[in-house]
Amino acid sequence: MPALGSPGLWERLRRHPVAAGALVVLVGYVLMAIFAPVLAPFEPDRFVLSARLAPPWPWPGWRPGHWLGTDELGRDILSRIIYGTRVSLAVGAAAVAISAAVGTALGALAGYRGGRLDYALSRVAELLMAFPYLLFAVLVMGVIGPGIPNLILALSFKAWVEFFRLARGETMAQKAREYVEAARAIGRSHAGILVREILPNIAHTLLVMATLRTGYMVLMEASLSFLGLGAPPDVPAWGSMVAAGREYLVNAWWVSTMPGLAILILVMAVNALGEGLRDILDPQLRRR
Repeated sequence: MPALGSPGLWERLRRHPVAAGALVVLVGYVLMAIFAPVLAPFEPDRFVLSARLAPPWPWPGWRPGHWLGTDELGRDILSRIIYGTRVSLAVGAAAVAISAAVGTALGALAGYRGGRLDYALSRVAELLMAFPYLLFAVLVMGVIGPGIPNLILALSFKAWVEFFRLARGETMAQKAREYVEAARAIGRSHAGILVREILPNIAHTLLVMATLRTGYMVLMEASLSFLGLGAPPDVPAWGSMVAAGREYLVNAWWVSTMPGLAILILVMAVNALGEGLRDILDPQLRRR
């Protein structure tokens, strides 16, 4: 397996057209979020009632400058989509980072130590797995209240379970390998074996999981914003934009469709990149 930062990995990624294309799309979204003030033609909360529900180019009635049309308050949809990228990427990346850190640490510890610790953590994970993800997130948001930090916390509260189960299983498989026995024979500590021996050998599997879960987190953030439990009303978010356009689907389809397409493209790109990384980093799939 190539190291995550090795030239061989990037060369294989370049030769995987789907993953390479998905990476280009994802980088485009990241750049759009970083340079939102430069790329957005208007302020996201600037409304002009005389321009409300203007269609996108090139439909009749299109207003110059509003390439994707305007919403019910005359706000530019393209500008709001660009600024909404910040919310989706920030929430998705932060929730996955927290979940991966907590789940990997607990899973590796439980898989390596076993015993009562493994039993207790596994039962907690099974209990959380019994709850549907969206309903659980809605319940948590209803308790702690709306807001982006609370949204990240609500998404992370259950998402660590997937990383826990993966890290636990991989650690249990790795700790019986010869290189772990050799590390024990030379007197390396348990913490050293976990951090310097086992974790680097399961990092590629966790990376694929993290990539795939990022797309799911983007969908979850959009779903909660659609329900009014995500970002505050004054913050442009794709889910709340889709919800606001429900009443105008017949006469102004673009109000909901354009942010919905932004969600679709981003999630498809993230999932395609995750599948490509799995093909590249998995030795069995690479040989096949």
